[in-house]
Amino acid sequence: MGVRIILDSTANFGKELNEKFTIVPLTVNFGEESYADGIEIDNDTFYAKLVTGDVMPTTSQPTPDAFDRTFREITEAGDEAVVITISSKLSGTYQSATIAAADYEGKVYVVDGYTVAIGTGALGEYALQLAEAGKSAKEIAEIIEKEKENIRVYAVVDTLEYLKKGGRVSAAAAFAGGLLNFKPVIAIADGVVKSITKGRGNKQANQLMNAEVEKSGAVDFTKPFVIGYTGSDSALMQAYIADYADMWGGDAEKIHTAQLGSVVGTHAGPGAVAVGYFVK
Repeated sequence: MGVRIILDSTANFGKELNEKFTIVPLTVNFGEESYADGIEIDNDTFYAKLVTGDVMPTTSQPTPDAFDRTFREITEAGDEAVVITISSKLSGTYQSATIAAADYEGKVYVVDGYTVAIGTGALGEYALQLAEAGKSAKEIAEIIEKEKENIRVYAVVDTLEYLKKGGRVSAAAAFAGGLLNFKPVIAIADGVVKSITKGRGNKQANQLMNAEVEKSGAVDFTKPFVIGYTGSDSALMQAYIADYADMWGGDAEKIHTAQLGSVVGTHAGPGAVAVGYFVK
């Protein structure tokens, strides 16, 4: 009996792990056009439509039936599963997974990740490590429930334009922020997105983000550390890595990089840089 780790498509992680996870997609909606996230629309196509289109995308949670089909396939193969979802405060995905899992008691365990994007990806990667170490699905779910309290996610947003479009900031604030080159620093805390501070230009914003990292507690480099970016160009992320490589001892193998997808991309727009990690 093996243990499969299931994530929803809002989770972001290094490409080298693609084949190790089972992914249940959300639906991305551009007006009347709908796509299975990561299946019928990839991240680069999503960002192209985001930048060139006039319609703000939305996402829809997977149905319980979508999870049920996945659970049935895994359990009929004789395996168990641990499901880690986007925060229940940001999506109904956790609820859908929980409804479906009711028919698989003792075989499927659902964890509300209480985070998003690279935060969920880091939890998933740690769950993989536990599975490879021989832990049962029940043991993994219990460990992830505890360890999710130690996940930290911070990001620098390159433009206020998409936060304005999504109604998160006023048009006046976005205009003023653009003139002054303000870059917001945000965090995933208590299961929701929170604005922390803002810097003038990427360099200062990155410094402020790293100050938040330092205040958050000692980074646990024995567990996954993920750096992500939005858009189709990773240049800002690569610049960040070059400036702050000493954070992880200059050892690039200690981190994974990931392109953030539709959920974060909708509100942050292209050009954001994010870090997700565990504290001790």
